[in-house]
Amino acid sequence: MAEHPIATETLAGVEQHAGGHEVEPSAFGLTAPAWIAAAILVIIAVIIWKKVPQAIGHALDRKIAAIREQLDQAAGLRAEAEALRAEYQAKVNAADAERETLLERARHEAEAIVEQAKADTAALIERRTRMAEDKIAAAERHAIEEVRARAASAAAAAAATLIAEDLDVAADKAMVDRTIAELARKH
Repeated sequence: MAEHPIATETLAGVEQHAGGHEVEPSAFGLTAPAWIAAAILVIIAVIIWKKVPQAIGHALDRKIAAIREQLDQAAGLRAEAEALRAEYQAKVNAADAERETLLERARHEAEAIVEQAKADTAALIERRTRMAEDKIAAAERHAIEEVRARAASAAAAAAATLIAEDLDVAADKAMVDRTIAELARKH
């Protein structure tokens, strides 16, 4: 097989360079690191020409503004929440005070009811005692009147019997005079 003349030359050139120094490939007189640097410079120039940093800055500014707005809203919500908390705390305190007032009023009313019940009970006991004493006194009076009536009836019957047996007109007159004299002395 016949060798290609260009390939042979290229191999010969590589073999010559392989002996001492390595040769870097180049195009248009620029080596690979120079091409990389040129590409980076072109990319940076395009980025600056298209105003990418300004667009990034504007995007960051919008993001910062949105975050500030959210923080302001959060601060407003926090202030509202604290105001609501203070309002409800005031309502709780007012309800506690009202509860204490109601409890105190209920205690006073209960004490008044107990005192009134004691007074009513004492008055009832006194009334019932008086009624019982009045009934006992009335029963005693009735019994005494009954005893007196029976004694008077017995005395009258005995007197009538004695008078009928022992008295005559002279003795009767002396007894009437003596009774009138005793009655005059008593009054």
